[in-house]
Amino acid sequence: MKVLVTGGGGFLGQAVTRLLAEAGHQVSTVNRRHYAVLDTWDVDQRVGDIRNRDHVTAAVRGHDAVVHCAGRAGAYGPAAEYHDVNVLGTLNVLAACRAAGITRLVHTSSPAVVHDGGHLEGADETAPYATRWTAAYPKTKAQAERLVLAADGDDLATVALRPHIIWGPGDPHFIPALLAMAKGGRLNMLGAGTWLIDNVYIDNAAHAHLLALERLEPGSAIAGRAYFITQGEPRPIGETIKHLLGAAGVRPTVRHIPVSLARLLAPAVEAAYRLRGPHAAPPFNRFLVEQFTTAHWFTIAAARRDLGYSPLISFDEGLEALREHLHKHPPA
Repeated sequence: MKVLVTGGGGFLGQAVTRLLAEAGHQVSTVNRRHYAVLDTWDVDQRVGDIRNRDHVTAAVRGHDAVVHCAGRAGAYGPAAEYHDVNVLGTLNVLAACRAAGITRLVHTSSPAVVHDGGHLEGADETAPYATRWTAAYPKTKAQAERLVLAADGDDLATVALRPHIIWGPGDPHFIPALLAMAKGGRLNMLGAGTWLIDNVYIDNAAHAHLLALERLEPGSAIAGRAYFITQGEPRPIGETIKHLLGAAGVRPTVRHIPVSLARLLAPAVEAAYRLRGPHAAPPFNRFLVEQFTTAHWFTIAAARRDLGYSPLISFDEGLEALREHLHKHPPA
């Protein structure tokens, strides 16, 4: 197929693009800038912004399918920016798909869309959308996912994937942030760090997108549905962080903050940082407190059954690959 990947220059987008090209698909991307690595995979790059409908319409034209990876992530930031990228950007993708006669749209979502601040232990896709939000990211991702799934029909088949905490070599966000906090003596564990959470290695997350694309068509079993994508082996959050930092040779001193104190302080910290401007990021906030003080892991039985998904790379194998990458490319 001729496939367009939005956000093809991002961490997940690059992995998806590479797998699609290796599988024999003709791949194009739309990114906010040019990426040299994509040229090595014979990818046709379009420079554009998904917030601009004209950019998206031009990029989508001439393709058979779209994998929509572009989005604004992060735990804090101006709500309007999250809405413009995650919601309006998705509306632009949907409009462009309809205009171009695209029949397949794979959308990257997040398990955060169902996290209401409580524990989620072995949750499946029947879990309802959250009704309260402590950050713009999960709220706008939920809005985007609902738009995508509602658009499924006879002419356009849609599916949403919910990969949880993507990590691996080349990760520009999660692991660098952990390393910065650890090296700066700012790594705080909220509570005992024993709550079980899920994660997914980058190649496994990308593989799920390839599987979804190749099984998706109007009227197919996966059309109009969402799927959790993880390693399928939840681990305590403290243990997970220790292993990821250990791959970088970092053995940090971790300060434990009582959960009750963290929940009390988070709103005050957010309020104080708002006085510094819309882009000032507090060291922790209500969303992060919820993520660090609750169990949130999910069954991937539906993805195994409908997508044929199974993690190709184990957590330990991923750690070894990460260790080798960080040895060759030590973080600043």
